[in-house]
Amino acid sequence: MTTIAIIGTGVVGERIINQALGLEEYEIVAVFDEQQDRLAQIVEKYQVPAVTSMEELLALRADWVYVGTPPISHAFLTEQIASRRLNVLSEKPLAHDYEQGEKMVGAIERYNVQSAMHFPMMYSPEVRYLKNALSSGELGDILRIELHTHFPVWPRSWQQNPWIATKEQGGFIREIFPHYLQLTHHLFGDLDILSHDTVYQEDPALCEVSVSALAKTHSGIPLLLNGASNMAQKERIEYKIFGSKKTMMIRNWSELLECTVEDDLRIVEVFEENENLLQACANYLNGKEALIIPFDEGLKVQKWIEELLQ
Repeated sequence: MTTIAIIGTGVVGERIINQALGLEEYEIVAVFDEQQDRLAQIVEKYQVPAVTSMEELLALRADWVYVGTPPISHAFLTEQIASRRLNVLSEKPLAHDYEQGEKMVGAIERYNVQSAMHFPMMYSPEVRYLKNALSSGELGDILRIELHTHFPVWPRSWQQNPWIATKEQGGFIREIFPHYLQLTHHLFGDLDILSHDTVYQEDPALCEVSVSALAKTHSGIPLLLNGASNMAQKERIEYKIFGSKKTMMIRNWSELLECTVEDDLRIVEVFEENENLLQACANYLNGKEALIIPFDEGLKVQKWIEELLQ
C-alpha cells in the first residue's frame, strides 16, 4: 500500500484525490487546505480524512505528499516536507520563479528524498503512441514543432481563483505552456528560447494576453510558440510535430491526429491503457521501472517559462 497526503483541494487537487481513490494500492491518509469551507466540501463529497494543520499532516508520514497550492508557496512547503524525509509530488509550474525552483531542487538533494511533478500528459496513451511513432522513424526527419494556444477568456470558466489571472502567479504561460515545454524536452531534449514578444494587460497586476516566441532544440529543430487570450475564438490548443514523412498533432490535450502529403488530418484512435501518475509514483518507490518527472527537469521548464514572461 502506498500512502499519500494532499495539500490543496482546488480543481487539480480534487483530480488527484479521485485518482488515488480509484487505485486499490493507494490510501489517502490526510487532506489539508487553509480554505476551511472548501476542505469541508471535499471531506463530505469523498469521505476522506482531513487535518487542521501542516504539522498534523506531516506527522502522518505519507509516502508521498502532494503540493497542489499556488506556485508562490511551493518552495516553502517543499522545504517543510523534505526536511521530514518525505517525498514530494508537486503541481506545475515547479515554483513561483527560477530562484525558488532552485531551492526546491536543493531541498530534495539535501534531505535525500524523491521528487515528482504532475505532468499528466506524460501518462496519456496519445503521448505514448506519439513517442513510439518518433522512435520508429515513422515521421521521418523532424523539421519543425509548433504550439498554438488560444483562449476566448482567461481564466477559463472552471478555473476561477484569486491568483490565476495575476501577473505574479497566473496566466496561460505558467498554466499551459509547462505541459508542452516539458513534453518537448522529453521528446527532443534541451532547447533555447531565441526571441519572444509577450504582451501584458494595461492593469500591471494582471497576467499576459499574448506571446509569440521562437526557440530551437539543441539538436537543431525550430520551435514556434504562439499563445493568446481574450479573443473571439473557441479554445484551441494544438501541439504539432512536422516530419518529412508524416505530421502528427495533439489537439486539445488528448486528441491525436496525423497526416501525410497525400492525406488530410485524421484522428488516430488510441485505446492502450498506461500507468497513471500515482501508479508511477508507487512503482518508483518499489524499485520498478516508472516514468517520473523529477524537480530538476521541472527547473529547466521553469527557466524557459521565466524567459517567456519577461
